Amino acid sequence: MADAHHEEHEDHGNTVAAWFLTISWIAAWTVAGAAIILGGDIIVWTAVGLGASVVLAVVAGVMKKAGLGRNEPRPVPPTREQWESERAKDAKASGKSAEKAGKAEKADEKGGDDDKEPATAGAK
Repeated sequence: MADAHHEEHEDHGNTVAAWFLTISWIAAWTVAGAAIILGGDIIVWTAVGLGASVVLAVVAGVMKKAGLGRNEPRPVPPTREQWESERAKDAKASGKSAEKAGKAEKADEKGGDDDKEPATAGAK
């Protein structure tokens, strides 16, 4: 199942457009933050950072349209009902071996109490 999940979304969001946007936003906000720390006007440099962020997001969008982004839409997580039914199927498939192991544990619990006296031994 893990292999099927992996095959469904191979890129995991690791695309050229995504990395470009992440790294460029880090660079833009680092420059804006450094300028503010070094005495620049906070309003001006915040506006510069926001403007750069918008421009870089547009560039990343163009890169995605050019084929450097995710090829398929993001996977939608299953609903609770779907998730529970999948777990039930998995449990049913492996239930026979788990059921045998559970019966063996119960048998050990019943027969493994040798250190306790039987309840009828001290009655007479």
